[in-house]
Amino acid sequence: MSPNSNNDDLSNSQNEENALWSIVGYLLSGLLIWGGIGWGVDQWLGTTYFLLVGLLLGAGASLYLVWLRFGRD
Repeated sequence: MSPNSNNDDLSNSQNEENALWSIVGYLLSGLLIWGGIGWGVDQWLGTTYFLLVGLLLGAGASLYLVWLRFGRD
């Protein structure tokens, strides 16, 4: 095995780890941001269902962004 092969393997595993953390970041931020907006609207209007709508919207938007970024190769 050549030294360049080891560097390529290390670089590839680092890229995969970075991609994994990016995906986790997309999913968490979508849930937190849109869930927080839903919670705020619930507090403002005195309702109880906008939190659920915000969480679902955040999850859907996050999955869509992950698909756009990583799934269309």
